[in-house]
Amino acid sequence: MQSFSRQICQRLKVGLQVFRRYSGNNTSADTINKGNSSNKLLKQIEARILATGPITVADYMKEVLTNPSAGYYMSKDVFGEKGDFITSPEISQMFGELIAIWLINEWTKCGKPTPFQIVELGPGRGTLMSDVLRVFSKFKMAESDFSVSLVEVSPYLSQIQEKCLCKTQNEKISELPIDSHHYKESKSLYGSPVRWYNHISDLPRTFTLFLAHEFFDALPIHKLVKVNQGWREVLIDLNREDSTLRYVLSRERTPASLYCRENEVRKDLEISPQSSVMIQVMASRIHQDGGYFLIDSNNTDNTKIYTIIGIGLVIDYGHEGDKTDTFRGFKNHKLHDPLVEPGTADLTADVDFSALKWAATHPRSVEDWKANLTFGTVDQKDFLTRMGINMRLEKLLASCRNEKLANDLKSAHRMLTDPMEMGSKFKFLALYPAVMEKILLKYPPPGFS
Repeated sequence: MQSFSRQICQRLKVGLQVFRRYSGNNTSADTINKGNSSNKLLKQIEARILATGPITVADYMKEVLTNPSAGYYMSKDVFGEKGDFITSPEISQMFGELIAIWLINEWTKCGKPTPFQIVELGPGRGTLMSDVLRVFSKFKMAESDFSVSLVEVSPYLSQIQEKCLCKTQNEKISELPIDSHHYKESKSLYGSPVRWYNHISDLPRTFTLFLAHEFFDALPIHKLVKVNQGWREVLIDLNREDSTLRYVLSRERTPASLYCRENEVRKDLEISPQSSVMIQVMASRIHQDGGYFLIDSNNTDNTKIYTIIGIGLVIDYGHEGDKTDTFRGFKNHKLHDPLVEPGTADLTADVDFSALKWAATHPRSVEDWKANLTFGTVDQKDFLTRMGINMRLEKLLASCRNEKLANDLKSAHRMLTDPMEMGSKFKFLALYPAVMEKILLKYPPPGFS
């Protein structure tokens, strides 16, 4: 691998420069890394680099976040005030309640097909799904033929989710049928089945309401820089002098550069092939799965039958293909150098929603699904306001006799909707099957216009 030229170093803006740009903490990597001698994950990464050479940022993220023995998400609760970051559902019940109303409205728009499942990708503590199920129960949805399917790779977080959502901790792996695609099963507080899956491809085929909140931001990214010779990938190497990690550039083009569009004007890119694959799997499911039939009223002989099979809602912080360098770490609610003490901090990057929309609307010729319809993105503030968060706040305040609780509700509302807080940082994207185009022209998705 070649070393950075001075020109590349000035333009790359990663490592400690990124760390300092995103936070006011100027602690040096050398100072922080003095405690790295006991970091088992760092030693594994060092051994891998020594054996095979520098690794991609994507491989580094995957190892840091989901390593079975030392991955960030694999063995501890990282959410809430005692964790490293707080998500919208953790801030207020209002967020999850309005998401539930949206899901019920769109399910009703499709004709209330049964059976159906609610799928959440990366459910965290289970707080969002808990709020959704509570609202569903108020609408007597628990009496419908539906199940909850959670895609979760962390055994530890799946336990937390089960405690949050279920009456008792149930079925052990050994008690499940041998041919089961899920690795855990229980019953929700409202009686619906809850099952855990390792991957979206393991989900059963039925009408599906997909929900992905702060899921795509944790999927691995590749970082690319355009130099005179073309695109080069940012890799992570080992500094032999002090056993710290550092960024270097690849000598030649790497496979990741194939994802760069010909008309790309940015000089620094973050791309996530795994996100594109995941959204295409979701899009294909939305097009293919289920069994609810809609007869085209414009066809007089009623022989033209469509299948409406699923809907997706993606919520995350991100951009529309205009940002460049967003890769960062979070620890104790503060920005943290991603290369320091791997496994002790969350690693994340802003979601490129333009890339997700492109992937959802461009099936490969060999695949048996059609382009989805996409709505959004819209800012979280606009979505929640259109869905009635202000009225919901007034309702909660009217029944609140505790001044502290009332102030907490107002503070939560501000945090969720203020453009300087989460209001503009988080975006909403909806996916629908193409056969719903006429329905959506007459009844557009709530929250998006």
